[in-house]
Amino acid sequence: MSLLGSILNETAIAARSLADYVTGTGLRLGVTGLSRSGKTVFLTALVHNLLRLSKASAAEPRRTFPVFRVHAENRLTRALLEQQPDDAVPRFAYEQHLAALTGGDEGKDARRWPESTNRISELRLTLEFERKEGWRKGASSLTLDIVDYPGEWLLDLPLLEKDFATFSRDTIEASAAASRAPLAAEWRAMLSSLDPKAPATETDAQKAAQAFTGYLRASRNDRYALSTLPPGRFLMPGDLEGSPALTFAPLQLGDGEIYPSGSLAAMMERRYESYKSHVVRPFFRDHFSRLDRQIVLVDALASLNSGPSAVRDLENAMSEVLNAFRTGRSTLWSTLFRPRIDKILFAATKADHLHHTSHDRLEAILRLLVARAIARAENLGADIDVIALAAVRATRDAKVKHNGDMLDAIIGTPLAGEALHGETFEGLSEAAIFPGELPDDPKRVFRGDGLAASDDEAAWRFLRFRPPIIEDTDGRPSPIPHIRLDRALEFLIGDRLV
Repeated sequence: MSLLGSILNETAIAARSLADYVTGTGLRLGVTGLSRSGKTVFLTALVHNLLRLSKASAAEPRRTFPVFRVHAENRLTRALLEQQPDDAVPRFAYEQHLAALTGGDEGKDARRWPESTNRISELRLTLEFERKEGWRKGASSLTLDIVDYPGEWLLDLPLLEKDFATFSRDTIEASAAASRAPLAAEWRAMLSSLDPKAPATETDAQKAAQAFTGYLRASRNDRYALSTLPPGRFLMPGDLEGSPALTFAPLQLGDGEIYPSGSLAAMMERRYESYKSHVVRPFFRDHFSRLDRQIVLVDALASLNSGPSAVRDLENAMSEVLNAFRTGRSTLWSTLFRPRIDKILFAATKADHLHHTSHDRLEAILRLLVARAIARAENLGADIDVIALAAVRATRDAKVKHNGDMLDAIIGTPLAGEALHGETFEGLSEAAIFPGELPDDPKRVFRGDGLAASDDEAAWRFLRFRPPIIEDTDGRPSPIPHIRLDRALEFLIGDRLV
């Protein structure tokens, strides 16, 4: 970015921040995570439980969210969904997602997981509560603007500091890694047939972009679960599908070589810069730079299922994610002109796929995954925490007897098509599953020594389950069962509700 461009961009951010402060925006919470990490489920459960719990009677037990102090202390008076704060941003479809989870009018047998996040959306929630401390003691409220966006967009932010040659070199080098080379073979074969100095043609650009996108899509497959795959919009193009800004690919370029106007390299470079200008930079300026708090959801279990290569790739992705954040202590000056994220929570999702005895081990694995990123952010003054949670708990703990031994198991309804030890489930009935135990030493997941006697059978295997049945009470859905969602809320917003 040019110096003038940087100044204009920073000016726009400062102006937007001042406008947010003047209009009374209370707190902007970002919810993100890489594909299939559970963003939509997390946000739906969070909003539903806040709406439901704020209507609980004083006599109702406070054990549903015991760590969320404002609720546990019976100070949460009411939670209200407000009008969409930004008219140009889609509203998070809370009602539709809740209907999917519960089955809605179709009944509980139709319950399913809602569609994944593939675009940015927002929701405004006002929390009315009794303040117990300070000179403002008494009735008060907090306006919470929740911004839901794909984590893949975060991984695009480092592109702002890379020219096309650097992007090409880094991407090609990464594709040569042992875990990626087989997936990138077709794209790399096409890459070797392209002459960057040749006259640009739309046919060559489309073929290169299609082959490159195929490699990215294959890497994201459940079997491999690789994470560091910018440009993020290639896998979720939305209304940009087929546009020149998404019709480019890395090229094998010589160091310091200059390519003539009208060449394939010149076309690809121009489109790469357009991608940054029309996709990456507006997201950073209009949304990302305005966040106050952030939760990053991580599907660590998918990476564990796929092996050490996926785990290491996830570690790199988490470092890149945190490098994108503007972290540091929030002050009045930063609130007005240079907002910073002063709290970030990394959350390993789907903890309900494990027996509770492994929850702390999952948390330890995630803490190791983000250790490098945490050290950097803490040095800048940000408050960081790590948690293992399930925004919607789809299983319950149990004990099963196997070969005379009692094993820690979970009971739930596996999704149709899920398979374990040669058995394929139809998604109709509950089953007791022994998912295995995570290692007490989190470093083992990097070394790959978690394999059982059989080379192709890991010491753990995590299945996906149908949502739980959520019964109605007094004509309204009951609170959604969860694991540590209250702890996440307390960390993210609890200090604003005292």
